[in-house]
Amino acid sequence: MRPGLVFSLPLLLAVPASAHEAVSPLDRLIHEQMIVLDTHLDTPMLFERPGWKFDEWHEYAWDQTQVDLPRMAAGGLDGGFFVVYTPQGELTPEGYASAREAALLRAMAIQRVMAANSDEIALATTAADAERLHEAGKRIAYQSIENSYPLGEDLSLLETFYKFGVRMAGPVHSKNNQFADSTTDTPRWNGLSPLGKEWVKEMNRLGIVIDGSHSSDAALEQLIELSATPVILSHSGPRALYDHSRNIPDDLMRKLAASGGVMQVNSLFLGAGDSDERSAIEDRQERWLELTPAERRQLVADKAALDARQRSNEADFDMYMKSLLHSIEVMGVDHVGLGADWDGGGGLPGIEDITALPRITAHLREAGYSDADIEKIWSGNVLRLLRQAEEHAQRMKQ
Repeated sequence: MRPGLVFSLPLLLAVPASAHEAVSPLDRLIHEQMIVLDTHLDTPMLFERPGWKFDEWHEYAWDQTQVDLPRMAAGGLDGGFFVVYTPQGELTPEGYASAREAALLRAMAIQRVMAANSDEIALATTAADAERLHEAGKRIAYQSIENSYPLGEDLSLLETFYKFGVRMAGPVHSKNNQFADSTTDTPRWNGLSPLGKEWVKEMNRLGIVIDGSHSSDAALEQLIELSATPVILSHSGPRALYDHSRNIPDDLMRKLAASGGVMQVNSLFLGAGDSDERSAIEDRQERWLELTPAERRQLVADKAALDARQRSNEADFDMYMKSLLHSIEVMGVDHVGLGADWDGGGGLPGIEDITALPRITAHLREAGYSDADIEKIWSGNVLRLLRQAEEHAQRMKQ
């Protein structure tokens, strides 16, 4: 258990009921004793939102955010990979320059926020840092890059981000770029581009874990074949449970596992309630901090009325667990983890934010998995990949 961890009554009362459902005191204790990491936290996008503070409790039902320091304590999330995300732009010098500036500013924002909360959380750059910080009673902040587009055609910038602390990166996002084909775009390179293959070599040299989420199936296969260290999928899911190009077919999941890689299961499923009306409500919720008290009351009432008429999502916590258990069955406990895509589109009824994480531990224990295997799923597998990347980089230096 985290040293000195105490749950106050107000904190426990603030946690949604779904977070406590089916979680016994023993389940909760075991959850707290583990190092619990998530590999894809898009929360840094909130760091520049006026009035939003990482060290304050936020209600998902109000402002749609899912991660902050108080909720990390309530859900037993020890940390994870905070994402430097950049939307895909034009493949031009101007586009690259603008993206590079945005990515560097995002990386600086992560540094700033972690420094401001250094009594509770600290930056980590090695696998050993996780255990050290956990024993010291601090939360753990690794950094990752989603979409290497900001590098332009200058791979030396990878070392710049490495010096900022980045230890995981993916080549591409929702559109093809200079490195690879996206899983949600029409193939251009039929996998990796020539520059993308050089990107793999530089990632291995530096000791940065390669993230294949958002890469096309062909690009992922090439990443697995070319990388000297195992590849991770920081926030993907099994296509067998939800047939979307973002997800991974079973045969490719097996190939990833056979190479030593890991898939971190996301919580993205088809939204049955997608509509202009729901989009308008979500737009209002993103401006929660700007609303007057009367506007906030009206928003909550409008959302409740819409939810009564139209489910927000056809999937729920049970579907998420089916997705996770299917992935474990196909790949094995040594090759599966959690990357729910918090603050980036993840979350489902029953697992709306990170306060619900103990439910996952409880359900895995109920399914018959040992505590040692569950800790592999929560953190052991991703830390193994970090350690392998570090060791390979050291060998290359020698």
